[in-house]
Amino acid sequence: MTISAWLAYLGASVLLTLAPGPDNLLVIATGIARGRRQAITLALGMCSGVSVHTAAVAMGLAAIIYSSAMLFHGVKLAGAGYLLILAYRMVRHPATLGGYAPAYDGGAAWFRRGLVMNVLNPKVALFFVAFLPQFVDRERGDAGKQVFWLGLVFMLQSVAIFTTIGYFAGLIGQWLRERPGTSRALGWLAAAAFAGIGLKLALAGRS
Repeated sequence: MTISAWLAYLGASVLLTLAPGPDNLLVIATGIARGRRQAITLALGMCSGVSVHTAAVAMGLAAIIYSSAMLFHGVKLAGAGYLLILAYRMVRHPATLGGYAPAYDGGAAWFRRGLVMNVLNPKVALFFVAFLPQFVDRERGDAGKQVFWLGLVFMLQSVAIFTTIGYFAGLIGQWLRERPGTSRALGWLAAAAFAGIGLKLALAGRS
């Protein structure tokens, strides 16, 4: 790709990442309710899922999922169920609802949550099926390698944006938790965000 093509791709990627969506909302909700380190780790897990979707596009697996209604709905329901389970756990266990400035409660767990949520969202896979091939120039070499580099660039810029969002959401959450009576409400708000996105994913179609 030429420099101008790379810049166009990077600009489009940044705008798409900044656009309001479920990933942004989950990072913000986690940062406000649980803290900036949890939100940043969740974001890193989500962004790591980009590598899985990129590989799926390069190998044609994402197109297979899109073409098969059974596979699409199976992955979709698994992702929705996972989000609903996380929401239930946040309500079931009061410690996850706050009431104090939260400690860094297991980086691996938050990373895993972000990774699983991203990988089990077939809408993300379909986005990459539609987006990445637009910037592939078959006259400039192997299409699979181009998809790999395009996915890497998308992942790196999403890491920068999502971790920044998580950091500032955590600062806002820290300020809010210092106000009387807000900590538990913030936890319920985060649980509602996870549950709402899970239900929206469950009802989503392929288009």
